[in-house]
Amino acid sequence: CTEITLYGRVWLLSVLEAVKVSPLIEKVSDHKDFKKLLRTRTNVLVLYTETATSGDSHLKLLSDVAQTVKGQGTIAWVNCGDSEGRKLCKKVKVDPSSKRGRAELLHYKDGTFHTEYSRPATFKSMVAFLKDPSGPPLWEENPEAKDVVHIETEKDFRKLLKKEERPVLMMFYAPWCGVCKRMQPIFQQAATETKGKYVLAGMNVHPAEFDGLKQEYGVKGYPTFCYFEKGKFLHHYENYGATAKDIADWLKNPQPPQPKTPEVPWSETDSAVFHLSDESFDSFLEEHPAALVMFYAPWCGHCKKMKPEYDEAAEILNKGADSPGVLAAVDATVHKAVSDRFKISGFPTVKYFEKGEEKYTLPQLRNKDKIIEFMHNPQAPPPPEQSWEEKPSSVSHLGSEDFREALKKKKHALVMFYAPWCPHCKNAVPHFTTAAELFKEDRKIVYAAVDCTKGQNHELCKQEGVEGYPTFNYYNYGKFVEKYNGDRGEAGFTGFMRSLRGRDQEKVVKRKEEL
Repeated sequence: CTEITLYGRVWLLSVLEAVKVSPLIEKVSDHKDFKKLLRTRTNVLVLYTETATSGDSHLKLLSDVAQTVKGQGTIAWVNCGDSEGRKLCKKVKVDPSSKRGRAELLHYKDGTFHTEYSRPATFKSMVAFLKDPSGPPLWEENPEAKDVVHIETEKDFRKLLKKEERPVLMMFYAPWCGVCKRMQPIFQQAATETKGKYVLAGMNVHPAEFDGLKQEYGVKGYPTFCYFEKGKFLHHYENYGATAKDIADWLKNPQPPQPKTPEVPWSETDSAVFHLSDESFDSFLEEHPAALVMFYAPWCGHCKKMKPEYDEAAEILNKGADSPGVLAAVDATVHKAVSDRFKISGFPTVKYFEKGEEKYTLPQLRNKDKIIEFMHNPQAPPPPEQSWEEKPSSVSHLGSEDFREALKKKKHALVMFYAPWCPHCKNAVPHFTTAAELFKEDRKIVYAAVDCTKGQNHELCKQEGVEGYPTFNYYNYGKFVEKYNGDRGEAGFTGFMRSLRGRDQEKVVKRKEEL
């Protein structure tokens, strides 16, 4: 009898040790408690196990994950092997006994089932999933990227360089970077094609812990490609429009990037445009009673596009005694005094001067024909189009100063991040505005917009993961939930909000039934 009791104690202790988990993992067995958990938490990953011990490997891993995602996501555990847990599993129609490893992971979002967790059972993948349940998988989760060596830590990176005999091409990237996403399939194809001869590796170095590494290898933007031989860094690879074949061919004969031919300043080219400075500006205008002046920045893409048109117009206009006026230009990055005087804040800015006095600012003059036509008949420009923000509507226009506070008060907020010049944004504006009008009476709902080109809004948009325009984000009481990728017409914007409101009503009904 004593032996049996002793054996029983040993067995009981071993079971207790096996199921010892982090206090951050919610142990649930009662159906009402389970419903309450889903009602009060918006992002829940639930582990269902056949017995108290069949989820041991998962629980150990999930304990670490729970610590990392604390405050962002919740992890719960249901043991379908005990009497209460069995009832709960039956009610939610889950049977882990039929699953591999006798355990099943299901995700719930906003009180309802979202998806089965089917990504790798690794710390990194689970953390990434819980931080963004609707987001794309990690690069290393893509089966087609199996031939890319995925590096996680600086220690692993140093180890690879020390031990690897083959040449290594390293892609330092950031998960949010658009160019990186475009190049990843090309890079992984090159890894497969060159397998055995070269090592193509990838490493997310965006976190601050890698700042030293980035400085060491000149990583100033993403992606940055570094080529190593026997652990020694030799060259950067800078062909961002490369194909897999281009990468493979370059690896056969790796060469450093060719030095870029310095661009000849516009003022030093053979041009009929008069190039003015802080010193010559006023005297030039005194000599030329009608002058069109283009304030530009050498790096500005719109300026580069306009330059040949401006040059051709100058060639025609600056000829002959009967010329209606002259064309001039000022590099606003060099001649700052005159640019500050005329409050130049964007490029290119075109101004018309008459007898030394500024008369018009002309944003519509961008091509040769319009410039020549204007100079022959200088007219005031049409009044600027009223901005979206200035037009009366039910859309709430927010900025960095009031964004967080405004969204905290709303249960459902669909936010459009835009740029006024963006054609896709312009197309979406009337539909988004109509949707906002339909829900204007509902105090829990808001359709909001942020102009990412204004003041500090640029930084706000960056923080909210905006990589292109328009970007639509859905927030619940100020907390980011997911990106909206639905239809950009009225039906898409209204249907999305109706589904959220319908879900709210279902929860109210269920709550009443439970009571």
